[in-house]
Amino acid sequence: MRLVNLRDRADHERRPRSTRLGRIPLEELMRRLVHSYRARLMGLVAAVSLAVAAPGVAVAPSASAAPAAFNASVSVDAGRTTAGIPATGVGMNVAVYDGNMNHPAVPGLLKDAGTGMVRYPGGSYADGYHWQTHTVEGGYVAPGTEFDTFMGTVRAVGAQPIITANYGSGTPEEAAAWVRYANVTKGYGAKYWEIGNEVYGNGLYGATWETDHHASKTATTYATNLVRYATAMKAVDPSIKIGAVLTTPGAWPDGLTGPGDPADWNHTVLSIAGSKIDFVIVHHYPIGNSQADLLGKPRAEIPNMAATLRSLINQYTGSNAPNVGIAVTEVNANAYKNTSPNGLFAPDEYLTWMENGAFTVDWWNLHNGTDCAHVTTVEGATDYDDGGILSSGASCEPPLNTPFPAYHGTRMITKLGAPGDTLVRAVGSTPTVSAHAVRRANGDLGVMLINEDPANDATVTLSYSGFTPSSATPTVFSYRKNAASISSATTGSATRQTVPAYSIVVVQLRPA
Repeated sequence: MRLVNLRDRADHERRPRSTRLGRIPLEELMRRLVHSYRARLMGLVAAVSLAVAAPGVAVAPSASAAPAAFNASVSVDAGRTTAGIPATGVGMNVAVYDGNMNHPAVPGLLKDAGTGMVRYPGGSYADGYHWQTHTVEGGYVAPGTEFDTFMGTVRAVGAQPIITANYGSGTPEEAAAWVRYANVTKGYGAKYWEIGNEVYGNGLYGATWETDHHASKTATTYATNLVRYATAMKAVDPSIKIGAVLTTPGAWPDGLTGPGDPADWNHTVLSIAGSKIDFVIVHHYPIGNSQADLLGKPRAEIPNMAATLRSLINQYTGSNAPNVGIAVTEVNANAYKNTSPNGLFAPDEYLTWMENGAFTVDWWNLHNGTDCAHVTTVEGATDYDDGGILSSGASCEPPLNTPFPAYHGTRMITKLGAPGDTLVRAVGSTPTVSAHAVRRANGDLGVMLINEDPANDATVTLSYSGFTPSSATPTVFSYRKNAASISSATTGSATRQTVPAYSIVVVQLRPA
């Protein structure tokens, strides 16, 4: 639920700031102040200027002395599976205020990045969005972003949709009609349906950013209505999967008990609706106080978050617990969004969540826009403070659909493995080098090495258990600091690789 400068909330940000802040810890308050200042303007920029392309200037790494190298080691246990790579694992958000959501270049870009899930209609917009009229209460809807057009893009990508039904200003009947249209009338087979977005931001805990017209804002009310939504929607199509909005473990307002509820949000919602749901939903916007701090967040936060969610699922969903999934339907960094730190963060975030059981991890956002008021330089490149993975084409940005580093970092996952392959255990000797490994269905092994040192190359020694690599020189894919593309070479060996400063390499290995 990290509220950073990422999502358009025009219908909420109109309210006086004093009505939105309430009782919030200082860290959360600071985030909301930053977000509330810029979010509405960014939505307008995204709506009006996404189609405006400006000449882009490629940023090349500055000349410097040859970096020093440090040593690290990585151990891969190819016989220890952590999870399978789900077809829906790499996901993306799109928003109906984005007039370039269905640009002709988008399907190819998303397909190349391995996108298997696309979320619609867009964050908090979902709780004001009425699909039949294609309108948002108090918000802008761009032409050409209707549901059918969106589904055309999803099908061109070869992905599945995940749809957020309108809880805040909608009804179970409206949601059921959407299921009927999507799956009975049109035959889209839309399987995954969330009931609302960040509903706990409805004022229950003293902060209001989410539309919720229900007289009662309690977790009890949400859970009771969630059951009504699930019943109505599954009466139309029993095969669909229904998701419940939870607070992210360890993040505000997790653990707080709101007025009128018997317990905190997660325990209350699951105690009432646990038997009626198919997956739980959280968002992850880790707050990095420095580049190094941000890059350590996936490993520091995700395993505990996922374990807590799985414990809650086991506690409240009974014998169906093994079938209840975890969906992380919004992720991004809080800073360095368009520069190399986020390029390194993206694959680590995706893969760490998948290793810990998430069936989808959905990046916020495809295009998000920027007001061009907070342009900075990070590691020799320009950061536009744009939460999109592709450029919006705003006046200060490169041309429309130019990939930012997070896109290239995400695309590196496709060099590691594919749906149907299995993630296996990989452990590094130093926190500066993050590692992931995949045992491919054909018996090959892929190893991803992420060097989080911005100045020094890493000489990495690799060892293996349960796999004997060929002595042939492996193919290595690289995404280097501030690069505009991924490169490949036949280099190094199965047991020794040089990983340049602030870069990602994937070593593809054949068995002996």
